[in-house]
Amino acid sequence: MNISEVLQKIDSGYYNSVFERLYGTSESAMKYQTQRYKNAVNSFAELYPGREAIKIFSAPGRTEIGGNHTDHQHGCVLAAAVNLDAIAVVAFHNDGVIRVRSEGYDGFSVALDDLSVHENEKGSAAIVRGAAAKFAEMGADIGGFDMYCTSDVLSGSGISSSAAFETLIGTIIDAHYNGNRAGAVEIAKIGQYAENVYFGKKSGLMDQMVSSVGGLVFIDFRSTETPEIDGFEYDFEKAGCCLCITDTKGSHENLTPDYAAVPSEMESVAAQFGVKFLRDVNEDEFYSALPELREKCSDRAILRAAHFFGENRRAQQEAQALKNGRIEEFLEIVRQSGESSANLLQNLYSSSQPTQQEIPLGIMMSKRFLGGKGAVRVHGGGFAGTIQAFVPIEMSEGYAKEMNRIFGENSCYILRIRPVGGIEITG
Repeated sequence: MNISEVLQKIDSGYYNSVFERLYGTSESAMKYQTQRYKNAVNSFAELYPGREAIKIFSAPGRTEIGGNHTDHQHGCVLAAAVNLDAIAVVAFHNDGVIRVRSEGYDGFSVALDDLSVHENEKGSAAIVRGAAAKFAEMGADIGGFDMYCTSDVLSGSGISSSAAFETLIGTIIDAHYNGNRAGAVEIAKIGQYAENVYFGKKSGLMDQMVSSVGGLVFIDFRSTETPEIDGFEYDFEKAGCCLCITDTKGSHENLTPDYAAVPSEMESVAAQFGVKFLRDVNEDEFYSALPELREKCSDRAILRAAHFFGENRRAQQEAQALKNGRIEEFLEIVRQSGESSANLLQNLYSSSQPTQQEIPLGIMMSKRFLGGKGAVRVHGGGFAGTIQAFVPIEMSEGYAKEMNRIFGENSCYILRIRPVGGIEITG
């Protein structure tokens, strides 16, 4: 389909049913997305004037709902794709190169005749090279493409802009050069591979899996090669509450040691039982062995292990509560999760920067505003960044206003669950 045809279809409302599914049916959402997609197509046309035939792809950000720091111990998580996404306008060709321009960033290109790891290559270029390498290894004959990307999944927002981009690249290559043979689960693994091996950043599989699969997803990572994935639907709005994420604007700079210490300390406890991950440790045996464990492991490591056992169970309980339509039970478990993250996992702020406590401040003010209603907890990796709240619908606008008052305009996002993962819009 050429550029003028795509623009005409956007203007005519041809894609409105797709937009409604991804972003909601409100007039403001439809107006915004229509203009956003038109702007993306026009930007592509300006950047790549020699290209006419295009396709458009989308991949969502994600929110972790249950299972805070459980995935790296082969535990369970409950997470969901959200209505903030990255979109790409793409023209395929046989130039042997992938060219990428993202709004607000310098462009880059990846030559397909060199798909080896480049030690000094970081960021998006490393992700693209790693994904292309994995698909080539799987037998895909990748000719190349030109791409313009724009994203509402803002970097540092805690909704995993990196997973959205990785899913976007994987979806594009799989659709055009691999006959959609990889599918959502494999695309997630490819994204993780690119991040781990080519970008050099250790990560679990949760972010990529949720972005790629979409919807509300319970994942059991007992086997990371074949994770058990249970997708289901739940209408939070129908139950009277909405999901809010607030960026408390804390800096992630110099926090790598804090993030690395969590799995390292958990695994130091697991090692005392002769296994690598806490998922393979018997919880009762763990508590029975506390005196001996304290001789070999730090108290914080033991507390973090205790958090894992409880949090792994809570993720399962949260999913079951939603499946059974028990919203109040779900909210109570979310509150328990928040308390465990604060007291046992201890990831609300960095011990190296004890005076910077944006997350505890946000949680305190959220609880004050909600007055016992809803639920609030740290979101994602923690130490700095975002908090998550389930807020009664009638209080949502006021809650967002209060969070924006404290942390600055556009700090609070009122989100909805997106039912699908990475897709082609023009398909």
